[in-house]
Amino acid sequence: MWKPEHRRAAERSGLRYPSDLRDAEWAIARPMIPPARHGGRKRSVNLPEILNGIFYVLSTGCQWQALPKDRPPKSTVHHYFMLWDWDGTLERIHHALYVAVREQAGREASPTTAIIDSQSAKGAQKGALRSIRRALMRARRSRVASGTFSSIPRPAILATTASWLKSSVFAEIVVSVLCRSQPRLRH
Repeated sequence: MWKPEHRRAAERSGLRYPSDLRDAEWAIARPMIPPARHGGRKRSVNLPEILNGIFYVLSTGCQWQALPKDRPPKSTVHHYFMLWDWDGTLERIHHALYVAVREQAGREASPTTAIIDSQSAKGAQKGALRSIRRALMRARRSRVASGTFSSIPRPAILATTASWLKSSVFAEIVVSVLCRSQPRLRH
């Protein structure tokens, strides 16, 4: 249940956009950003603004072309997004912010509980094209809604087609992967 102290901690109204980094969040993310390459020009971009641009696209789901004009150029933001996604920088930043939020809330850095939920979109028994298309769209929308970015980290979300594996086999795979990434979870 949301309490007043939770609402104050999640308040982002003083920022230009809700997805923007606060100074404290930038202080956590700054050490994880790799230095500029040797031998070239000095880096002339504003890195907090690059991260704000990346977070804006991830939080709103907009296209790169729809990036607001007060952000760095879309090609620059996209270049850094692809580079930092490839070299693991975004994953490291996410993990550091995740740990900071958990510790700020008075919790251990690694969770002790994981919840596995299954959801399936059922098509028509006779396989009518229209009803199958409707069921697939519903499943796609629910996957997109569950994977949106937020400044408050969420547990890992993995979406597959309903008939990919038996639920029990799939649950074993998910639990084993989660136990490797979160040391306090027990199977």
